[in-house]
Amino acid sequence: MEGSSLTAQLGIDWRLLLSQAVNFILLVIVLRLFVYKPVLNILQKRREKIEEGVAKTEEADVRLRKVDDIAKKKVKEAEGEATGIIKNTEERAQKLEGELVRQAKEKQVQMMEKMSADVEREKEQVRTEMEKEAVDLVKRALVKTVELEPEKIDEELIRKAVEQIG
Repeated sequence: MEGSSLTAQLGIDWRLLLSQAVNFILLVIVLRLFVYKPVLNILQKRREKIEEGVAKTEEADVRLRKVDDIAKKKVKEAEGEATGIIKNTEERAQKLEGELVRQAKEKQVQMMEKMSADVEREKEQVRTEMEKEAVDLVKRALVKTVELEPEKIDEELIRKAVEQIG
C-alpha cells in the first residue's frame, strides 16, 4: 500500500489520471486524423511545388543555355557570313578597279590614236597649203623673172619644179 499512500500523499486520483490519459490519447487520435494528416498533406504539396519550381528553374536554365549556345552559333555564322561578304566585296572591288584601269588605258590608246590621226591630217593640210603657196610663189617668181603674164605660165611646169624642190 505504499504505492497507494504515495499517490495519496501526492494527491493523485487514479480515476482522474486514467480519464486524462484516455482524453490525451483521444486528443492525439483526433489531432492525428484532423490536423496532423492535413498539415502533412499541405507540407507534402508545398514540397512538391517547391521541387516542381526547382525542376522548372533547372529546365529554364538548360533552355537558357541552349538558347545562349544557339545565339553564339548564330553570331559566329553571321560573323562568317560578314567575313565572306567583305571578302567577296573586296574581290569585286579589285575586279572593278582592274576593269576601270583597263577601260582607262583603252580610252587613252583611243585618244592617242585619234590625236595621232588628227596630227597627220593637219600635217597633210599644212603640206597641201604649203604646196599651194609654193606653187603660187614659184608662179609669181617665174612671172617676175620671165616677165610673162601669169595666164601663159604652164601649170605642169610649175608642178614639176615644186616636186623637184620638195
